[in-house]
Amino acid sequence: MTDKQELSAQTWALQELVASLEEKNGRLALGLQEAQKTIKELSEQLEILSTPPGSFAIFLSANHVKRTVVANVSGRKMSLKVDPLIELGTLKPGQELLLNEHQVVIGVGAYERVGELVVMQTLLGADRVLVKLSGDDTRVLRLAGRLREQEVKVGDLLLADLRAGFAYEIIDRPDVQHLMLVETPQVSFADIGGLGAQIEEIKDAIELPFLQPELYAQHALKAPKGLLLYGPPGCGKTLIAKAIATSLTEKMRQKTAQDLSINSDNVGTYFLNIKGPQLLDKYVGETERQIREIFARARDRASKGMPVVIFFDEMEALFRTRGSGISSDVETTVVPQLLAEIDGVEALENVIVIGASNREDMIDPAIVRPGRLDVKIAISRPDAHGAKEILLKYLCADLPIHSQELAQYGTATKAVEAMAAQLVSTLFAKTPANQFALLEYVDGTQEFLYVCDLISGALLAGMVDRAKKLAIKDYLATGIKGISMEHLLAAMRLELAQNEDLSQVHNVKEWARINGKGRHREIKNATWLFDAESENV
Repeated sequence: MTDKQELSAQTWALQELVASLEEKNGRLALGLQEAQKTIKELSEQLEILSTPPGSFAIFLSANHVKRTVVANVSGRKMSLKVDPLIELGTLKPGQELLLNEHQVVIGVGAYERVGELVVMQTLLGADRVLVKLSGDDTRVLRLAGRLREQEVKVGDLLLADLRAGFAYEIIDRPDVQHLMLVETPQVSFADIGGLGAQIEEIKDAIELPFLQPELYAQHALKAPKGLLLYGPPGCGKTLIAKAIATSLTEKMRQKTAQDLSINSDNVGTYFLNIKGPQLLDKYVGETERQIREIFARARDRASKGMPVVIFFDEMEALFRTRGSGISSDVETTVVPQLLAEIDGVEALENVIVIGASNREDMIDPAIVRPGRLDVKIAISRPDAHGAKEILLKYLCADLPIHSQELAQYGTATKAVEAMAAQLVSTLFAKTPANQFALLEYVDGTQEFLYVCDLISGALLAGMVDRAKKLAIKDYLATGIKGISMEHLLAAMRLELAQNEDLSQVHNVKEWARINGKGRHREIKNATWLFDAESENV
């Protein structure tokens, strides 16, 4: 082997050694990196485990000059330093603050989401409220930052932390909130037919005091506190109550339209629709409490200058005559509660109480006496003219009218007029076929009741709707579109046969009283005569 070959072999051996050493060095470097990573993770874990526990506080106020905050720490009011990274301007009263072991604010949390429920009674400025606790206790609480941006009303249920002294949010009340429809209904007097005289009387009694308060003051007149709408079911009592709220809203907006400082879009009437039977509660005092809260809510709304309509539907179910023995003794406390709210010590301004009842004779006399429900308006069943007016609210000229009716009368307007007149004539005919009951009174007299004695707006609307369905079925079967007189007559027979006033009436005497019969003369006996299947009807 030559020197050159020997040198080449040594070089090759050295290169292999260098490569081996480089590989070992790489493995050592990788192991060192893994060890460093492990040491770092262990150090972080050790630091976390050795960190002292933090605490929380409730923010009250901030001093921007000294960069300190006043906070409630475990029931103690303390002044705390703040981490430089925290912006004091973003903190809101009631927010949680995270503190380190040195009582320095190092983080900002949200608002408390659990606590006790309290009832708001009085707003004390912009940041405090007087609330009622369980029992008869009261307390003053601060409003949390987000509540200060909302409209807190009397009677609202609030979530509160009594230890921290804060109210955090408004909780919907299922027991009262579902009873109240705090909005203006979209029903006008123009949508109601057959009650022109009653509507005019209502306008004089309700609208004038609100629209002309100066004239009432000059004549030493007070606005009525309420009115009672009574009469048979389905004759428009609830519609009238809604129309009152709508009409008041429109008139108030017209009155304020000339005042540039007032946005007329924000002017309205609040309509609280109270369903009488749903207000009854099996627990003693709960019904009275809900009545108090309803009127407290109404007073709060009315204090802003907006008319408030409180509508009690089915009033006889809630405010029966005391001592009548017809129901339980609940009315002995519920009736006085309503009387106290209507004409008690607290003023009831800009609030109208409207009651609706099918049996006004069962309502406690103290409620309907003058000075409380001053105005009493009978919403009676429509006469022939009123019935036609109601029919034309639903049987309109823009509906599809049958070709034979158009051929006979020329135009859709004349056709619906003629069909409505013919249907009314059939309904109001006092013929033997239209007799449905014979009443025998104690004094020996008798009286026949006819189909026209049970006509109501709801019944007429049901007839027109049923005629529309019959017209659709005929169109699908024959291809001929439109409502005809035959559809109306067939719908009349079906509606009378299935109407709840006629079918399955076992106590005709009680039904007659609801419909205004037998209140002044006692009914001895009642005989059912009506046959809705008769083709003569």
